[in-house]
Amino acid sequence: MLNYPNNDSHAPTAFVTGATGLLGNNLVRELIADGWSVRALVRSPEKATLQFAGLDLEIITGDMLDVRGFADALKGVDVVFHTAAYFRDSYKGGSHWDALYAANVAGTRGLLDHAYRAGVRRFVHTSSVAVLRGAKGQTIDESMLRDERDADDYYRSKILADRVVLDFLDKHPDFWAAMVLPGWMHGPGDIGPTSAGQTVLDVALERLPGVPPGSFSVVDARDVARAMILANRRGQRGERYLAAGQHMTMTDLLPLIAQATTAKAPTRRIPLILLYLIGAGNELYARITGKPVLLSWAMAKTVAAENDRSRYDCAKSTRELGLEFRPVIETLRDEVAWFRTHGFLPS
Repeated sequence: MLNYPNNDSHAPTAFVTGATGLLGNNLVRELIADGWSVRALVRSPEKATLQFAGLDLEIITGDMLDVRGFADALKGVDVVFHTAAYFRDSYKGGSHWDALYAANVAGTRGLLDHAYRAGVRRFVHTSSVAVLRGAKGQTIDESMLRDERDADDYYRSKILADRVVLDFLDKHPDFWAAMVLPGWMHGPGDIGPTSAGQTVLDVALERLPGVPPGSFSVVDARDVARAMILANRRGQRGERYLAAGQHMTMTDLLPLIAQATTAKAPTRRIPLILLYLIGAGNELYARITGKPVLLSWAMAKTVAAENDRSRYDCAKSTRELGLEFRPVIETLRDEVAWFRTHGFLPS
């Protein structure tokens, strides 16, 4: 159970990293709705102003590459909710291991160290389904850990970040932490946008030339945010909790996006070999120009390797946390409505 005083005059204080991101901003909103006082770590105050207009919270400007720079803001915090991660650029061509390690592994270690020194004793870590793996078609649970030798650089950074959390627990018996493992998140508030949001925009604007191969576990970011809060409230120390949502192929998902946007869904299938060719060409372009690309060889390779390995068993989260998932079509409609309201799509 929670470690803060049961005192109506004291709202518990949460520190949320990655607060303007898709998960982070939805977590901030859920926490405020639940009566928490929130300190939101952001890299861009301007983005925070857009994301959190009208909300009562404290904005902390800082970066996971320099935890010491915002460490004072961890004093008086009851729970740290860690959602920040380096992700998207790692699939845009070239090698990004140094940046992945610095943000996802060393950054997590630094955050734990400084939080502990500041008196924080509770920590909810955003892990990923990337740390798990099963055979094609197999249903995967939290016990089926991926061998880091069978992982791309991003996946490996998340595996190592989980180990940092578990090692910290081993060395600090008075500290509590749990891990939440999201699938491919969709939902409102995707100011980035993420690859999920970009897929919705591409379908809505009929820019997608065909149906790519691959399968995913699609989940609403608001449900993942709720999982983070429930993990803190009901979760067990050192445990992993899946918040992965529903297994879907692109063939399943794109018509639902089209339904939510009233656009016409693509039907022509893009063969895997063509995806590889596009990725290889983009990778070469990225190396020559230094510019990021939307589809790299790394992304094509990951899509191929993980196809039909996205069936996750969330029974533990349902049983221990009481987590529930909303229908995917509801998520997509809310996501599209947010994009229209904020000018990403014509109203």
